[in-house]
Amino acid sequence: MSEEVLLLETWVSPFAHRARIALEEKGIKFITKQENIHDKSDLLLKSNPIHKTIPVLFHNGKVVCESTLIVEYIDDAWSTVAPFFPKNPYEKYQVKFWANYVESKVWGAGVKIWQEKGEAREEAKKAYIDILKVLETELGDKKYFGGETFNYVDIVFCPFNVFLYTYEKHANFSAEKEIPKLVAYANRCLERPSVAKTLPDPKKTYEYILELKKKLGIEE
Repeated sequence: MSEEVLLLETWVSPFAHRARIALEEKGIKFITKQENIHDKSDLLLKSNPIHKTIPVLFHNGKVVCESTLIVEYIDDAWSTVAPFFPKNPYEKYQVKFWANYVESKVWGAGVKIWQEKGEAREEAKKAYIDILKVLETELGDKKYFGGETFNYVDIVFCPFNVFLYTYEKHANFSAEKEIPKLVAYANRCLERPSVAKTLPDPKKTYEYILELKKKLGIEE
């Protein structure tokens, strides 16, 4: 009997991209349902009544919410294929430490770049670049954050790279100049089929943010 796997997602969401990349890395067959985050479906509201957010994973009728927990669940449920965590307890701790750094720092800092303007935007840009430089130092000369292995940190972090173009356009900086190793890393990630078929065009994402700003009444 085949497994039933459904993912509620939104094409622009890096959090949904995490779940999709994880499923692709495991070679799991799944179907998706696009959600309108401005007009949420009854299925989304019923399946995730606490946070009312995507992504939501349905696995044989069971519901799993929150992107990082979904990725961990996928790793546990299909544990024999391409594990996302090392077996060594300390190495696993290190993976979770850096994933937590990404989760707590990157998205919020990036959003401020297109939400703010003037001096506040310049401050947001500096804070964002500083955060990425910490990650760049941790990456070092490794292929991925997991070394030769594309691991949990990579799945949590790499979807955010789609927004680099948006931030560059808003804050007038060059990511390749500021964080060259992370830009090279982002390009390597895109060579993976799981990432390439998941992440949208950065320019399409930029256009979406411009439209979102209009809806929110955020002017330049």
